[in-house]
Amino acid sequence: QVDPAFEGLDGGPGSLVKWNPLSNVSGTAVWSFLRTMDVPVNALHFKGYVSIGCEPCTRAVLPGQHEREGRWWWEDAKAKECGLHK
Repeated sequence: QVDPAFEGLDGGPGSLVKWNPLSNVSGTAVWSFLRTMDVPVNALHFKGYVSIGCEPCTRAVLPGQHEREGRWWWEDAKAKECGLHK
């Protein structure tokens, strides 16, 4: 994925290119792999933190909530970054 906000789609200087090798892998498959390979995981996953980001942007989700509802939860529904990366 190329973010056009960073100098267009050509991938030139200043461009931000995002690549996610797990984008087409289910959460069930990921957790199965982690258990099979005995990969250590963040203990917050077992406390309701399904999607973990930076400390001010992350909170536990309730049963039935979408996994991303624990991220960027503040009042402004349009804001998706806390400013930590700016």
